Amino acid sequence: MNTPYNTSKRRLGRRLGDAVSLLPVGLCALAAALGGQGETARRWMRAEAGPDVVRPGTARVAVHAVLTVLLGVLSLVLAAVIFLAVARGLFYGLVDRGPYDHSWGGPSRAGAWLAHFAAATPFAVGSTGLLYGVARLHSRMTAPLRGVRRSVWVLPAVLVSCAAGALFVTGFVRQLP
Repeated sequence: MNTPYNTSKRRLGRRLGDAVSLLPVGLCALAAALGGQGETARRWMRAEAGPDVVRPGTARVAVHAVLTVLLGVLSLVLAAVIFLAVARGLFYGLVDRGPYDHSWGGPSRAGAWLAHFAAATPFAVGSTGLLYGVARLHSRMTAPLRGVRRSVWVLPAVLVSCAAGALFVTGFVRQLP
């Protein structure tokens, strides 16, 4: 039975899969665009248009492919945050064998596990929502390739999102021992 709940779960799964695959999709589209295969690049970016739409130039398709690569890197950063939240939250007791004297929720293993799970859950949920947003942003960004007008806010949002992701990665790497 196809309920609205099942449909929304499938849509969520499809969007998350689309977001995680943006990096290889963007790289293949960029290679195709630089090789003069604009139609192939548009197909890679899932931006096919109807027969009556004016075809964009190769340079425009290449720029969209570069932006797709940037969004793909951002989506992999978000996927890594989800992975870390699950590994260090849900599976904390399996990842860290202890002692738990100075851990959040310690000194018991159960307390540390529960504290890490409670701290990691909002990050996993938030990152999942952001990953869904990246897929929607990519869809809106490639609208001109499909012959649809793009909103004014989309391109600045792509650039600001990618810059925020770069700052996050820089801050995360600098805090590592």
